[in-house]
Amino acid sequence: MASAVSNLLIYQGSDFIIDFTVENDNGTEFNLTGYSVACLIKKHYTSSTSQTVTAAVLNPATSGRIQLSLTNSQTAAMKSGRFVYDVVITSSSGIKSRVLEGSVSVLEGVTL
Repeated sequence: MASAVSNLLIYQGSDFIIDFTVENDNGTEFNLTGYSVACLIKKHYTSSTSQTVTAAVLNPATSGRIQLSLTNSQTAAMKSGRFVYDVVITSSSGIKSRVLEGSVSVLEGVTL
């Protein structure tokens, strides 16, 4: 499976939730049974600091659906600007695959 690219928009002080589907190369849903998922946001790919994003495989795992989320408190604490992120799945045998990546724009809020 190839890594998909999707650029995200996050508003400071607002809850952020997005669902996406991991697909096989032939376009069918990837079976995520037994997989864990992780997501980080960083200023640059080599940055030592990061924002952990809550990432979960949605039921049923056979649907290939993953949800990413941040609370309004987490987004309020983020600096505005442009960042990068990726989503990595790990099989029960430890094989890691990047399934989604892109840029993140964090926009300042007026009402926090």
